Amino acid sequence: MSSNSGASQEDIATAQGAVLVKSCQVPDGSIPIRGFDFNTPDFSLSGILASYMSTGFQASHLAQAIQQVNQMLTLREVPLECDEDEKKLPYPEGRDKRSCTIFLGYTSNLVTSGLREVIRFCVQHDLVDCIVTSAGGIEEDLIKCLKPSYLGAFTMDGKTLRSNGMNRAGNVLIPNDNYCAFEDWLNPILDECLEKQQKENFNWTPSKLIQVLGERINDESSILYWAAKHKIPVFCPALTDGSLGDMLYFHSVKSAPGLRVDIVEDVRHINTIAVKSLKTGSIILGGGFVKHHINNANLMRNGSDHTVYINTGQEFDGSDSGAQPDEAVSWGKVKPSAGAVKVHAEATLVFPLLVSETFAKHVHRKN
Repeated sequence: MSSNSGASQEDIATAQGAVLVKSCQVPDGSIPIRGFDFNTPDFSLSGILASYMSTGFQASHLAQAIQQVNQMLTLREVPLECDEDEKKLPYPEGRDKRSCTIFLGYTSNLVTSGLREVIRFCVQHDLVDCIVTSAGGIEEDLIKCLKPSYLGAFTMDGKTLRSNGMNRAGNVLIPNDNYCAFEDWLNPILDECLEKQQKENFNWTPSKLIQVLGERINDESSILYWAAKHKIPVFCPALTDGSLGDMLYFHSVKSAPGLRVDIVEDVRHINTIAVKSLKTGSIILGGGFVKHHINNANLMRNGSDHTVYINTGQEFDGSDSGAQPDEAVSWGKVKPSAGAVKVHAEATLVFPLLVSETFAKHVHRKN
């Protein structure tokens, strides 16, 4: 008997038509995928990072982020064409306006890590105009001026650490003694702030208090030291959500009713900075309120012009932390025409690479 299982010519033609669909014309300017060739003699980090644009996946996103930040920095140097009274930012007093106002946001865990020194470099050289961080991003910077943190492991036993007075943040260990030293340093400053409030009816805000802390720390390793020196405002609407909040609590119990810290005045300041800016760029490391606070300020001007996110958040749960820049476009927080990119990566891995090709080159080129 003959078998009827063989495919006919018609069947083969149908399968080929399904598999080998004719390609459209490749758009002009399309980048062929090609990675770095380590046969290249005297290869450099810059050469490797330049190849990321054609590598694909998150390497290409990092290359696009580098491109966006360099555009921010180039635009920032363009001379302002406006009246003299418009060449200052509305807050703080005396801060020069640039053609592109750069907002930098980062979460506290990144200051707990060695990324603190990378962030400090950008602030030290006055290359950002407005900072938003969490309470830990304030206190960890100050605490490290007093006592160091140490490398541990993600697998260390919490019960044992607790009994030994050690706190674990990821694979970073922070001794309880660090917080004791911080309290000893902080309390006299809070006493002075309270006295100013009582005698002058002074209205403290998170940014005003952070400015004082930056002035008092007197340590060039500190992010806040340089922010205070350059009058770069540091906003932290959740200032009480951390050790700093504990210290404010203890101080208020001892000196009832304690320090009043007005978050509404700071919201007015950051929103007005955005509104009065000619162009804006946002660089946001991590998520949470740090990300939203910068984006919401830019909503007041119908969106930022350049936007870079670096975080590991995913968008399937509807969180703002994991949201892509295009979601922010729908809210008016990022302009539809903006250069915007999200790098899906852990910031300690990729932000130093980004800084090496942007802020660092900008500084060393000038020198």
